[in-house]
Amino acid sequence: MKYRNPIISGYNPDPSICRVGDDYYIVNSSFEYFPGVPVYHSKNLVNWELIGNCLDRKSQLLLEKCKPSGGIYAPTLRYHDGTFFMTTTNVSHKGNFIVHTKDIKKGWSEPVWIDQGGIDPSLLFDDDGTVYFLSTAIDEQGEAGIFMCEINPFTGEKLTESVVISRGCGGRYAEGPHLYKWFGKYYLMLAEGGTEYGHMETMLRSDCPYGPYEACPHNPILTHRDDMREEIYCTGHADMMEDHNGNWWMVCLAIRPCEEKSNRVLLHNLGRETFLAPVVWDEEGWPVVGDKGLISLEMDGPLPGPEPGKVNRDFSDDFSDETFSTSYNFLRNPNMEHYKRDTGNAALVLQGTEITLNDMDSPTWLGIRQKGFETVSSVEVCLLEAENNVRAGLTAFYTESYHYEIYITRENGVSKVCLAKHIHDIYVVTAEKEISDAENIILRVESDKKYYRFAFSVDGKVFTELGTGLVVGLCTEGTKYMTFTGTYIGMFAENGIARFKNFKINVKDY
Repeated sequence: MKYRNPIISGYNPDPSICRVGDDYYIVNSSFEYFPGVPVYHSKNLVNWELIGNCLDRKSQLLLEKCKPSGGIYAPTLRYHDGTFFMTTTNVSHKGNFIVHTKDIKKGWSEPVWIDQGGIDPSLLFDDDGTVYFLSTAIDEQGEAGIFMCEINPFTGEKLTESVVISRGCGGRYAEGPHLYKWFGKYYLMLAEGGTEYGHMETMLRSDCPYGPYEACPHNPILTHRDDMREEIYCTGHADMMEDHNGNWWMVCLAIRPCEEKSNRVLLHNLGRETFLAPVVWDEEGWPVVGDKGLISLEMDGPLPGPEPGKVNRDFSDDFSDETFSTSYNFLRNPNMEHYKRDTGNAALVLQGTEITLNDMDSPTWLGIRQKGFETVSSVEVCLLEAENNVRAGLTAFYTESYHYEIYITRENGVSKVCLAKHIHDIYVVTAEKEISDAENIILRVESDKKYYRFAFSVDGKVFTELGTGLVVGLCTEGTKYMTFTGTYIGMFAENGIARFKNFKINVKDY
């Protein structure tokens, strides 16, 4: 059955998958965004619904003042004996922890912290009741390795000392360990090469969980480091499982370049997305992923469940519901008193503070992952305060140092629509236009693979273009520090109160 990649588009990296009967669940990294660790559900591995987040309380997820791409690193999701377990790392707080729940839709426990350092934790529930906890850490000699101990997953108590079971298969940064018990053997899958253009997935196996491990003779089992098609890059950080029909699948992260092949420039702005590949086993008991380690935007495989339907990547919010959609994220730990859904007037009222989008803090902002290259986003904005310097608008946002803003403001009693850009250490207003008042102004952001285009309308019919911003300005490869996220389309307010109506995002490409 044919399907298209990515199966979860936009910034959704480091996927981990588990099956419960004929239900499938995926979790992803979330870094500085709140709530943390999105949970997706599917019946067929192609049509995924965001059903919630594992970490939706400050007591679970402390993100105050965490740097961009700090916070929550790669999670692992497992199901055992009626309980879901999710383990991950808060690199900006206390390290590795586990939360659990019996009902994935009704919230997760408070975290229990694991006294084993590193990142990318994982769990294996063995047949004899032993629970193994793995992470990528640094030993006393400063060398990286895959560490493992036995734990109580409900309390976090370590039952054995942590020991190194592998140092990988020779690639840089052996990380993302997943340990499985298949066919009476222990399989250890690792991400190596770094999460950039040399990324790859390797496999090892042993008769004992502590090793010694032998490497798969056709490692790496997944990589696009030498693929000349140039439509998918950076494949890796994967997870594997058997579906309810007995077929095998791998989910992994990868990126789609925003520049055309002819340009030969390696850039991406949507973040690392979640891809799916069929897996078969060779005669020697090793997995063969996709087309001998390659995946494609269009693939064929024995999908479980109902025939895949059209994937809807659009988003709209008329603010008539009392609760926020699970699709929204906030920056770090938000003050929810600054976000009011005025359902009677079908509006969102944002209380802006002195914290701006340029600050490594929690401005009054909420956003939706950009899920395609070609998008049209719009919202109606009205300033509810007459004070100078109140600003409210729409932003294409990557980090506090990389974003574009179109907003309405008042300066010395004059209402304006402005376009501002923040790239590296340069923040500048590049265009502005006076308007008669700052009420019911429709702001619009259009995107393609080269530009973000910013426009406004005072009557909802005729739009005036204010300016453009290059997509390259919001690409991971151009940031001043290592980043792991992707672009959002978001609403914001600063230094005063504003009302928003009819927030819409239309994704025109796949």
